[in-house]
Amino acid sequence: MKSPCLRLAPLALIGPALLFAAPAAATTLADVTAALKGTTSLAADFTQAGADGRVLTGKLWLARPGKVRFQYDKAPMLIVGDGRTLSFIDYEVKQVSQWPVRRTPLQILLADEPDLTPVARIVSDGPAGVEVEARDPKRPEFGTLTIRFRRSPGAPGGLMLAGWTALDAQGGNSEVRLANVRSNASLKGVSFAFVDPRRDGPR
Repeated sequence: MKSPCLRLAPLALIGPALLFAAPAAATTLADVTAALKGTTSLAADFTQAGADGRVLTGKLWLARPGKVRFQYDKAPMLIVGDGRTLSFIDYEVKQVSQWPVRRTPLQILLADEPDLTPVARIVSDGPAGVEVEARDPKRPEFGTLTIRFRRSPGAPGGLMLAGWTALDAQGGNSEVRLANVRSNASLKGVSFAFVDPRRDGPR
C-alpha cells in the first residue's frame, strides 16, 4: 500500500512583547487527545510526497470513528475507510487491497476513543504548533507516525490537524500536508464506499 496513509523567525521579527511574555503551559498528550476527540469530522486539501519522489494532491474527508476518504486529483487510485475496513484501490491495474482500520497507522486518527498515552510522545511544542510521534511497540510493522497540529483558536482544543509523516519499518518515508482544513465540517454527500474495479460495481 502506498501510505497516505507539516523555524525559528529572526528575533527582530518576533517583537519585544513575545520575547518577554510568560511562557505558555506545555501541551500534554491529554490536550492532543482532547483535540482529536473533539474533531468528529474534517475536510481538507492534501499534498502527499512519497518515498519514490512523487507528489500527489487531492481532497481528504475524515469522520470518526473509522471513516476516511483520500480522493486523488489525477492519480487513478483511492484510499477509503468505511468505518471498519481501509481499502486501497488502484484503478489502473484493477486491484483492491484491504485491512481492518484498527490495524493500520490511521487508527490513531480514526479511533472512536483515541488514546495516545501508550504509543505516543510530544516531540515538538511551540507557538506555531505541536508534533506528536506515535509508535506502537505491539505493532512494529506500522513504523512511526509523526502527527503535526497547528495552533488555531477555532479548532477543538485549539489544535488543528496539519498533516503527518509516516516512516515504515523498511525506512520508507511519506508525508501528507493539509491545507484549507475545516474541523467538524458537514460531510453531506461524501461517500465512504468505492466502485470495485474488479467487478465494475459499487462496494
